[in-house]
Amino acid sequence: MLDKSRIGHEFASFTTDIEKGRLKFFAKAIGETNPIYTDEAAAKAAGYRTLPAPPTFTMVVDMEAPEFLPLLDLLNMDIARILHGDQNFEYFQPICAGDRITVSGRIADMFEKKGGALEFVVMEYTYTNQDDELVVRATSTLVHRNG
Repeated sequence: MLDKSRIGHEFASFTTDIEKGRLKFFAKAIGETNPIYTDEAAAKAAGYRTLPAPPTFTMVVDMEAPEFLPLLDLLNMDIARILHGDQNFEYFQPICAGDRITVSGRIADMFEKKGGALEFVVMEYTYTNQDDELVVRATSTLVHRNG
């Protein structure tokens, strides 16, 4: 059983720079064809400072963390028993090329279903820019299968 006393645990924050090339590559990888994500003139004509990050780009930002899924060690979870259950994003303002984004994560909740056969860990992440403005909040639910 996962240690529910860890609800509220905050992980070390980290900061990363958002580069144009990464944004263009991500847009191409997800099949995004809107030119605002690949053409700076189109982005500026649409009112952006420069190239904006496509939706869900913060998932890529998460990969910049110094440690891959630190909750695995904290909760003694077996990665082979984990499923990605849910993902939600709340956008407050665009992330754009040239931004410096700080990511903070915490365990927001844990619960179980099916008599403990499935345990759920809800993570909340906040993304703030170089001006200390909240730009995105994301919630991710991981499912740990027991047995």
